[in-house]
Amino acid sequence: MVQLETIFALSSGKGRAGVSVIRLSGPETDAAVLKLIGKDTLPTPRVAHLCWFSDPVTDQRLDHGLLLHFPGPKSFTGEDVAEFHIHGGRAVVIGFLEALAKIPGLRTALPGEFTRRAFDNGKMDLTAAEGLADLINAETEAQRRQALRLMDGQLAALYEGWRKEIITAQAYLEADIDFADEEIPDDVTASVAPIVDRLRTTILQHMGDGFKGERIRDGLQVVILGEPNIGKSTLLNFLSKRDVAIVTDIAGTTRDLLEVHLDIDGFPVTIVDTAGLRDSSDVVEVEGIRRAEVRARAADIKIILVAAADWPNVPSRLVDQIDENCIILLNKTDLHSVEPDTLVQPDIPCLAVLPISAKHENGMADFLRCLSREVEKRMELSDTPNLTRLRHREALGVCLEHLDRFSDSRDKELVLLAEDLRMAARNLGSITGLIDVEDILDVIFSEFCIGK
Repeated sequence: MVQLETIFALSSGKGRAGVSVIRLSGPETDAAVLKLIGKDTLPTPRVAHLCWFSDPVTDQRLDHGLLLHFPGPKSFTGEDVAEFHIHGGRAVVIGFLEALAKIPGLRTALPGEFTRRAFDNGKMDLTAAEGLADLINAETEAQRRQALRLMDGQLAALYEGWRKEIITAQAYLEADIDFADEEIPDDVTASVAPIVDRLRTTILQHMGDGFKGERIRDGLQVVILGEPNIGKSTLLNFLSKRDVAIVTDIAGTTRDLLEVHLDIDGFPVTIVDTAGLRDSSDVVEVEGIRRAEVRARAADIKIILVAAADWPNVPSRLVDQIDENCIILLNKTDLHSVEPDTLVQPDIPCLAVLPISAKHENGMADFLRCLSREVEKRMELSDTPNLTRLRHREALGVCLEHLDRFSDSRDKELVLLAEDLRMAARNLGSITGLIDVEDILDVIFSEFCIGK
């Protein structure tokens, strides 16, 4: 276990509250607790004790609250830890933190330092630490469930299983190189090739998840597009259930991007209203249109509004935006009806064509069902844990490169093949933070009769 300075910080949220929690971790924790409670012996570990806390210098009482003591290594950080559950008034919290700062050997914790110590002391891997951060920031049910999966170690277990398979394959090669006189299969490369080939396929399938994990973590991007005065802002206000955008009969009211973060059936979704797409000489409006088109190219789903009276003709500025990820809404059906047999147009690829009246909310129930279905399709949790960060995806990509190099050049010297596998395992280990070259020797001496 790594021993560092003793750190402290407010672990609960800032601001006035009924209860605030201050956490203390490090080698001087026990001594600091005794000074604050004015006693010679520590309370029973992992049992809440009601205590008076006093300033160790002035002896003035700070508060009456609960003390929990967690001796290391059975604590969050792996070190000796104490938690003080005190009243959440600003003066109480500040007074308590100032009292801790007076104790020699204690200092204020840096951002994320408690979790960093938990990782350094083997209490969690990197993906679990990332899951903890995601859980703290979770705003929807899907985000919570995904974060708990990471915290529970499911992603780490998946990657560690793959890493161990690569290490096993590498061990065969290393054994053939270093212990040629022992009882090792003759064609060792052929014996490990199926392991590598199967892992390549599995990792490729894992990476081809459609970025579901990143979408759940960051939110699905839905962009509203259309000509000026077609009802985009009215639609945004309907979805957000409040007046986010200004709605007038004047064309070009929206000049910049307007974003609203929503929870749709437990999934995080960002709805973006954009400037109306049209030819314009106004410098500000032209910039707004440019931003709209850039944002549309990165959108997961596009909602394209077209006047019901124009259908099936689509304005020229919108034709290029129509693809298999767009929902076309034929708006203003209160002014012009749409024949049902015109809704399906073979030359217009899209998810759906739905007639609505955003102003009178006609057809909006069908639209919401369609949107919810498409959101869930892109973000539903799979049986296996999802990638959640670009860091994971990049490391897996490099791992695959080394596995590909192994498979494409199996006639290379064993030393080079072993190096390909070593680098593949190293990149997998970088995701969880579990990189240990001694693992190779462990496999060699446990699976082969070497050193008898």
